[in-house]
Amino acid sequence: MHILIIEDNKTIAANLCDYLEARSHVTDVAHDGLMGWELARSHPYDAILLDLGLPKMEGIKLCQRLREEMLLDTPILILTARDTLEDKLLGFQTGADDYLVKPFALEEVAARLDALHKRHHRKVASKQLQFGELLYEPRAKRLSYQGNPVSLPPKCLQLIELLLHDPERVYLRSEIERELWGEEQDSSDRLRYHIRLLRSALIAAGLPDPIQTIHGVGYSLVSRHD
Repeated sequence: MHILIIEDNKTIAANLCDYLEARSHVTDVAHDGLMGWELARSHPYDAILLDLGLPKMEGIKLCQRLREEMLLDTPILILTARDTLEDKLLGFQTGADDYLVKPFALEEVAARLDALHKRHHRKVASKQLQFGELLYEPRAKRLSYQGNPVSLPPKCLQLIELLLHDPERVYLRSEIERELWGEEQDSSDRLRYHIRLLRSALIAAGLPDPIQTIHGVGYSLVSRHD
């Protein structure tokens, strides 16, 4: 996952970064609410960890703006020392998906993030995913281009579904491998094989090659023209 950490305590932020990156996640950090707002506006994240007592923009205000102004549906986990019932209810009312009181165990943060990500992924997967004239129907596991079916093996369907969730975003090789096989692979050959299968099927269907390879990093779904 690509996770945004909005936390003004630099020690806590560093500990979160170290722990999550050791689990193969990618993290960005903002030490105040205004920086968090700017990062959330300019980057697609899979989850946001949000402190409430932030300089420049309070966490509650930031959460509210992300939901109401940006219409952002990214899962938000509040991490705060505020432990009253009123604080928790206010957090949920302004759009938080979960609430964890400091001090917390890093293992619990990771577990809650995983649960939020899976729940969000299932919610998104219930919708049709479309990129230009490429359409994927998750429930039926059916892919089509210009109304014509595109036949793919199961792992390639998982792969195109992942890429269609956020077109133009660069998915790290490790992210894709965890999504397809539950863990990173010792060699990139397995993933390259499925990328090649998917690319060939899309080109055969008449679609200008939409898969961009960022060497040494990952893959992205992009618009191309003949």
